[in-house]
Amino acid sequence: MNDGLVDNALWTGYRHREVDADGWTTFWRLDPRGQDFRLIDWTGDPERPGHRLWDRAAMPAGVRGIWRTTASTVSLELRADPGIYASLAPVDVLVDGSLHQRCEIEPGDQRIAVELPGKPVEVEIWLPQSGMIAVRRLSFDGEADPQAPSGPRWITYGSSITQCTGADGPSETWPALVARKHQWDLVALGFAGECHLDPIAARTIRDVPARLISLCLGINVYGGETYSGRTLPGQVEAFVSTVREGHPHTPLVVITPLLKPNIEGKPNALGLTLDDIRTCVELGARTDPEVQLIDGRTVLTSGEARAFYADDVHPTADGYRLIAERLSPLLRIP
Repeated sequence: MNDGLVDNALWTGYRHREVDADGWTTFWRLDPRGQDFRLIDWTGDPERPGHRLWDRAAMPAGVRGIWRTTASTVSLELRADPGIYASLAPVDVLVDGSLHQRCEIEPGDQRIAVELPGKPVEVEIWLPQSGMIAVRRLSFDGEADPQAPSGPRWITYGSSITQCTGADGPSETWPALVARKHQWDLVALGFAGECHLDPIAARTIRDVPARLISLCLGINVYGGETYSGRTLPGQVEAFVSTVREGHPHTPLVVITPLLKPNIEGKPNALGLTLDDIRTCVELGARTDPEVQLIDGRTVLTSGEARAFYADDVHPTADGYRLIAERLSPLLRIP
């Protein structure tokens, strides 16, 4: 029996591991220690602090663990809160690289148990990509050896379209599908509604070793009216420059917003259309001559976007699969 509190070595894809007095572990994708949360989304009301980015950072999108085992059962205790979402994403359990069981979860404390083949296999557990999730006791009813992450590390940063809350499960977000196809070690920094070029995100990417970095920039800037045409190119330049401080030779890819047929050509409150946003992102990114630019308008056609969007902005589960199919050959590690 391999039975005990969740071990730091069993999981990957996070920045900071926080364990409370009862043994519940939260996997933070940005490190909250020493941070003043008011620096992001300040409301002016001390009774109503803004923590939107940090709420997303505590959601374990892309966090997973791998074990070699002959066990016939694995179980895991979870504490779940939907947070801003109407429902919780599931837990995916893969066996030898294929989806074995998708475990729906409910708000509150619970234990999930999954039957395994009972012969030597590799078991991979992906935590939900949306919802406030803490984990505690993980156990196998047989020998299980945790496996260190293998393959080159890829960091990808973006919005809800990178967090992929609408994917069928955490192993089928577009970053997860691309990483699984290439056998890369994924660090998924997708923050729904919160891709606003925050310095904490740039410093995190700067400080984490990686062989490939991709940045999907612009859609939250458009929707949140974060920057004007005067300020956006410089903000992109500053973000890319910070990332480069830690990755002088790492391939860096910048992806501009995908087509959004129902809002193309409509200026936001600052007078910027999505094409204006794309131009500003390109201007800022091109200050680094080594950046590879992907025009988001080439990823999906207008017809595909209309067919595979759940609303004006967010793809369906099939849309995320198609995005993975289109981006997979464009993202390369030399």
